[in-house]
Amino acid sequence: MDEKPEGHTDGIHKEDQGKPVEVEEMHSLNISKDDVNKLEDGNKEDKDDKHVEQGDRMNKDGDLDSKAQEEVNETTREDLAEEEQEPVFDGTEVPGMQANRSSSTRSLDPDPEEEGSVWPEKAVALKNFVKEKGAAVTSVLRRLSLKRDGVEQANVDVDKDTSDSAKLGEQAAMSPRTAERSAWNPLNYIKVSRDTDSESKAEQGKNIIEESLLPIATKGRIILYTRLGCRDCREARLFLQRKRLRYVEINIDVYPSRKLEIEKVSGSCAVPKVILNEVLIGGLSELKGLDESGKLDEKIDFFISEAPSPEAPLPPLPGEDDVSDNGPVDELAVIVQKMKATIVVKDRLYKMRRFTNCFLGSEAVDFLSEDQYLEREEAVEFGQKLASEHFFRHVLDENLFEDGDHLYRFLDHDPTVSSQCHNIPRGIIELKPKPIAEIASRLRFLSYAIFEAYASEDGRHVDYRSIHGSEEFARYLRIVQELQRVKVQDMPREEKLAFFINLYNMMAIHAILAWGHPAGPLERRKLFGDFKYVVGGCTYSLSSIQNGILRGNQRPPYNLMKPFGVKDKRSQVALPYPEPLIHFALVCGTRSGPALRCYSPGNIDKELMDAARDFLRAGGLIVDLSGKVAYASKILKWYSVDFGKNEVEVLKHASNYLEPTDSEALLEIIADAQLKVIYQPYDWRLNC
Repeated sequence: MDEKPEGHTDGIHKEDQGKPVEVEEMHSLNISKDDVNKLEDGNKEDKDDKHVEQGDRMNKDGDLDSKAQEEVNETTREDLAEEEQEPVFDGTEVPGMQANRSSSTRSLDPDPEEEGSVWPEKAVALKNFVKEKGAAVTSVLRRLSLKRDGVEQANVDVDKDTSDSAKLGEQAAMSPRTAERSAWNPLNYIKVSRDTDSESKAEQGKNIIEESLLPIATKGRIILYTRLGCRDCREARLFLQRKRLRYVEINIDVYPSRKLEIEKVSGSCAVPKVILNEVLIGGLSELKGLDESGKLDEKIDFFISEAPSPEAPLPPLPGEDDVSDNGPVDELAVIVQKMKATIVVKDRLYKMRRFTNCFLGSEAVDFLSEDQYLEREEAVEFGQKLASEHFFRHVLDENLFEDGDHLYRFLDHDPTVSSQCHNIPRGIIELKPKPIAEIASRLRFLSYAIFEAYASEDGRHVDYRSIHGSEEFARYLRIVQELQRVKVQDMPREEKLAFFINLYNMMAIHAILAWGHPAGPLERRKLFGDFKYVVGGCTYSLSSIQNGILRGNQRPPYNLMKPFGVKDKRSQVALPYPEPLIHFALVCGTRSGPALRCYSPGNIDKELMDAARDFLRAGGLIVDLSGKVAYASKILKWYSVDFGKNEVEVLKHASNYLEPTDSEALLEIIADAQLKVIYQPYDWRLNC
């Protein structure tokens, strides 16, 4: 059941942006049980009309009516269950919870004109819904009577009506400010227009414009030398992008050995430096000078048709200047590899359950006693040491390691690890685990370099295609493999915050590159819940990092269960209390999310406050003083419990990060108890 927030406030009227709540909720099919019953009654009436039209057919077979009715009802239930999941988070979602929340009104004096305008639109929505389900009845009856000629056309018409109504609802729900922010990519922003001819012509023009922005196909190679935090390097990137020139960036902070190369070619280590094939162009000033004189176009024309010579600088090589694969070999890992090859690993029954790829504790003790020349008690202690290093664990976590008929499973043999974890591709690494602080530092450094090179300056757009083929991302994949057996329980709060935020943002990029951007609610559930890493011997999804670690093991929105149970070892890693500002730092690849940036433990609190200011001032919370309306991001709605006990406290919390004048005005409206809150539609499209 949905829980109303504490401190019920009478001065706030809540509806979703651009139209009354009932209409938007009808479009998303998040409706109450009473409305569903009404709709089913309408379906029955429409069904009766269909039965009259086809009475001769129904009289021939008395059972046909009942079968058709059952199939239609099942189809209706499936459609409702499939469409009403507007945001799907990891865990068990409660159907209809969002509808109950969004449709709650808290104003003592509702506007009669506004209230009267709701019902005609609602009646139209109900009529369209009944019409749609009536068409579904017709399709079922035609299938049962083996008349399939008109089925495909009927389905096309139904889908067309549904998509048109959904587009109209989405267009009406979009505020001018939000529409402006989401319209940056014309190919993905589809408007509904009555003049279809003019729309198709405009779309063709947009396609031509988009094609003209693609990089020029060349045989040559451009090398751009940069370093972190360099403003001229950022200008050089933008210059090459405006020229539609594809380039290979070599950051000399990430690849320090290239300093000698650039010094040999140009005589200094100053950056940026641009090299076309083997010809040195120079820095930013030289680029601009050649462009103004017109000589740059001549060099580009030659560069397009000429391949680089063997003397030209090469792109970063795999593993270049990477310390991920360096370090001493873990002697315990060598023993475990030998143990895997010796003892019997197979499926076994334990406490009336079947467990795959298990071994007996007694057999492990036999091996350790013989291999390490230990007494049986000493072998048990040695096995406990191996278990504490996350090489294996009890199938039910009943003990660390004991002699006898207990079942244990190697880390890489765990079904969840082998099927869902993407940082253990070749099994357990044999290198000795490095300190988590060192790994977190290298991860932060590399994330900073990736964001600076492949994200827009404001952090709102990401070049996923270039990231996928970069050596920096390949190095990231090697770094996260080192997280398999690290110790994360004793990390200080600041280090834990920065580490898991940076890991979440890079993990989301990895998930999108591996699985693609989720197309709908069910795909989002899979992305947030099934794409996992092994960290410290435990598995973590995007949802468990956000809701389990960073939110202090709080229930995800529209879920009944907490991410970590009482006996879950991951609860020892969770922060003691929720950190509300992390919601302005976690980026899951959507356009309505915050900007992508890197966070450091030394300044984590200041950086989180800066992220909150940037997000809320850039449209996350818009205050209309004349209309006494606040347009808020749905992030403030979904995670309201982290910001306050009720909606007033949430808005007061958010007002701390607005401009001073806007903050004062918002607090005055809240004090007058006349504020209306409209939640902006969330744009789930990819932030590319």
